Amino acid sequence: MKRLVHVALLGLVLLAGCAAPPTQDLRTASDMTDNDRRARLRLDLAAGYFARGQNSTALDEVKQALTARPDLAEGHSLRGLIYASMGEQQLAEQSFQRSLQLDPRSGDTMHNYGWYLCQLQRWDDAEQQFDRAVAQPQYREVARTLLAKGVCEARAGRLALADKTLTRSYEMDPGNPGTAFNLGEVLYKLGEFERARFYLRRVNAEQANANAQTLWLAARIENKLGNVAGVRSLGDQLQRRFPQSPEALAYDKGRFDG
Repeated sequence: MKRLVHVALLGLVLLAGCAAPPTQDLRTASDMTDNDRRARLRLDLAAGYFARGQNSTALDEVKQALTARPDLAEGHSLRGLIYASMGEQQLAEQSFQRSLQLDPRSGDTMHNYGWYLCQLQRWDDAEQQFDRAVAQPQYREVARTLLAKGVCEARAGRLALADKTLTRSYEMDPGNPGTAFNLGEVLYKLGEFERARFYLRRVNAEQANANAQTLWLAARIENKLGNVAGVRSLGDQLQRRFPQSPEALAYDKGRFDG
């Protein structure tokens, strides 16, 4: 195998001497200007501040990134997320649209824009953005976008579509507890309790993944299936681990359908 690789590389070297130079080379780190580096640094700082909920500071860093590189599509996308978090809907929309003008194939921006539209209950517009993201050939976060799309469909009351979308996401990323929980919740609403039980058991099997919501949904599923012992076991865990949660209070009062 090493000999074959060596021969292949040698062939490339020999061909390189005869080939014409490329008209436009790929950009690498050595091509970055000072403005590129400054913009990237500011953008990284902005993302960190945004993740910590420091919206004003994050916005200031994004502004400085875009001063250095006005054509930085990622910067406009992040600015859209920040404005959305601040309730500035018009500015958020303008930022997402500008980002897509600069990079029409950015699946990440389409995902973010779709989730923003979902929060506004613009269901059809959101679905369009999610579908565009999934259709991008180089996009690597398809499972994540399908999860967001499925949650959005469920919020819109489109439960049958949400079932299909979340099932597809789960098949691509079966280790994601968020996908399993949301799929289980949709199936519960559809009355498919056995299927819902499967997914919630997968989530609650790992103590690190189980929380008040997952335990309570599992208890409600077991209640629908008439499993009294299962309900009691899950309710005991809920009261022991999350005694102050709304879910524990609902269990105490027997509000399984509330």
